[in-house]
Amino acid sequence: MCRWAAYIGSPIYLEELVSKPDHSLIAQSISANECKTATNADGFGVAWYGNRTEPGLYRDTHPAWSDPNLRSLTHQVQSGLFLAHVRASTGTATSRNNCHPFTSSCWSFMHNGQVGGFDSFRRRADMLIPDALYHERKGATDSEALFLIAKAEGLYDDPKGAMQRAVGQMEALSREHGTTPHMRLAAAFTCGQRLFVVRYASDERAPTVYTHSDGNGRLVVSEPLHGGCDWEAIPAGSFCTFTADDAQIESFVPVN
Repeated sequence: MCRWAAYIGSPIYLEELVSKPDHSLIAQSISANECKTATNADGFGVAWYGNRTEPGLYRDTHPAWSDPNLRSLTHQVQSGLFLAHVRASTGTATSRNNCHPFTSSCWSFMHNGQVGGFDSFRRRADMLIPDALYHERKGATDSEALFLIAKAEGLYDDPKGAMQRAVGQMEALSREHGTTPHMRLAAAFTCGQRLFVVRYASDERAPTVYTHSDGNGRLVVSEPLHGGCDWEAIPAGSFCTFTADDAQIESFVPVN
């Protein structure tokens, strides 16, 4: 499994989530508290938005704690919307193309979870990605495939519906050709204006997601970055739409 953190609100330095808190994302890469694997050392990535439509992106295969460039970048860069991720592979290779977040035009996407038995139906999943988008399939993960399928399903005009259809198709493939757990999903994605978050599982063990608002912005995380404030657990089976000052939580049911 993996750990991630996302933020939307008044611009802050990326280090406010990535490295400064007591239980920062870098700290979670060494020792996570609410994760199947305590160590998340199979790469990392950050995607952030500034004055351009497309996000900036920095990813690498080193453990997050060992990369001085990550600390330097997050110390200097401010953003009002960004995603950060540390990876624990569920089977695919440790490579830059398999590190989250994944980006496509204005979109960025990151995921914690798994699609059961993905290796046994990877070709079938890839066939759900249309030719017009397939050149963006750089890696081999279930996460990137899910992202591109959702984009093909109309992510820009219908974020919730597109993700419901993409998850439904991937879960159906797992039920027919894969193994349990068929789907465990905690994902965050954005096109630069709103932050969308999904928490869902085909069983009773959806990956954890928490949120906190401090009046200046909204944090959404796999596990709390620090104590001393109220973190709200997002219920399983939820689709959330966040802006800097608003939160909408709806039910999420995959559609196939």
